[in-house]
Amino acid sequence: MTRVVVPVRYPLSEHSKRTLSKAISVADDHDAELTVLHVNLYQNGGEISRLDLKRAVESEFGTVERARYVVRSGFLVEETILDEVAGERADIVVVGHKQAGRWRRAIRRLTNNPDIEGFLKERLDCTVITVGL
Repeated sequence: MTRVVVPVRYPLSEHSKRTLSKAISVADDHDAELTVLHVNLYQNGGEISRLDLKRAVESEFGTVERARYVVRSGFLVEETILDEVAGERADIVVVGHKQAGRWRRAIRRLTNNPDIEGFLKERLDCTVITVGL
């Protein structure tokens, strides 16, 4: 079965809502499982639960079929997302344009290559969909 991962902020920002809407559509189109991911940054303190995340998504979009809600903790959002994408063996990752920009900067620091889609495809064998404004 196809797996789609979508990282979002909590509480859901307008950008996260647009990205999540696209991810839900992509998951429906591919009859895929959807993982909604939020990263709690250690340095920011606060704890968000899976239930908090699920309630926020469902209050905005209603019940999402074949969705699972994941909250991970980490120091770097990009690294934690990459770990989750790899661990899930995601086929498709849907990210907002801001997240894609952050990944480009992080990857450029690591590899001197700003091609996030190519980097992820090479390392993780997945499709990256970037949602713009």
